[in-house]
Amino acid sequence: MKIGVPKEIKNNESRVGMTPAGVFELTKRNHTVYIQTTAGEGSGFFDKHYKEVGAIILPTIEDVYQKSEMIVKVKEPIALEYPLIRENQIVFTYFHFASSETLTNAMIQSKAICIAYETVEDAEGTLPLLTPMSEVAGRMAIQQGAKYLEKPVKGRGILLGGVPGVTPGKVLVLGAGVVGVQAAKMAAGLGAHVTIMDINMKRLRYVNDVLPNHVITAFSSEYSIRQLIKTHDLIVGGVLVKGGKAPKLITKDMLKEMRAGTVVVDVAVDQGGCFETTRATTHQDPTYIIDDVVHYCVANMPGAVPYTSTMALTNVTLPYILKLANLGWEKACEQDASLFKGLNIVKGEVIYKEINEAFNLN
Repeated sequence: MKIGVPKEIKNNESRVGMTPAGVFELTKRNHTVYIQTTAGEGSGFFDKHYKEVGAIILPTIEDVYQKSEMIVKVKEPIALEYPLIRENQIVFTYFHFASSETLTNAMIQSKAICIAYETVEDAEGTLPLLTPMSEVAGRMAIQQGAKYLEKPVKGRGILLGGVPGVTPGKVLVLGAGVVGVQAAKMAAGLGAHVTIMDINMKRLRYVNDVLPNHVITAFSSEYSIRQLIKTHDLIVGGVLVKGGKAPKLITKDMLKEMRAGTVVVDVAVDQGGCFETTRATTHQDPTYIIDDVVHYCVANMPGAVPYTSTMALTNVTLPYILKLANLGWEKACEQDASLFKGLNIVKGEVIYKEINEAFNLN
């Protein structure tokens, strides 16, 4: 198969769809891999590294799309890429369709085979291709939240870990999934007082067993959220609805209950966000302030640490890429139930329930 890896063109996105190690596994099986020139530089992988493992370097993104039967990338295609995607072409990437009707309609019209990393689901119900980026984003939520709690960037002026004789900062984590657990772990490691909330008691019991004693679990409800936001300095939104929109757990009126300089980090922004006031931002301009509450809602948080993110992503995507390349998408999805669940839009037909529900499609 002919596999193409274009350079990401989303704002401040430095990750790349495949490492040289991944390319090597494909070329040694006689597949052809096209890499757009400089596609990997942001992650520390240069054209010479790809050439050494048998990749063909192409000068433009148009060349990559035109020559490839399958496109492997990191972020969803943006408007400039829509006309480049061809009928029956496989596009394997993070799509997050439920948060963008424009993207959904564009891919329907393209009649491509759209396989979304974020909905590939294994027999245990976990999302193996979303997990590593959720791990990165969860940890980064605390790293970024701690920075924006500083007074020069309009935060409360709180050091999360405190110092001897001074109470540490308080972190509220909404959701005890991968993002939430990683955020709680990082915040606890800094010495912060951490409360993590969920509606799944099994997850709360798990958190209670594996995280330090100063991480407090709480059952999530609107009432309890309204009470806790009054006293917490950093609030991390890490809820996930597989393939669908995130629920709005913090509404605009709740911001008035928070203290000035409170920081909210919405990791669910790719699914539309779990705060009513969320709007996607970029690494170039990551924050905005509403009612004196600092919002950090960067839609591609792991893109800020592209080497780590690219390595982690290729580790999990490569086995699926190999199946698709070796067998073709139809046989690969027939033989692998988890990959089948990654199918979102096929030749103009939306086949993923949550996308249909998000936009009232048939």
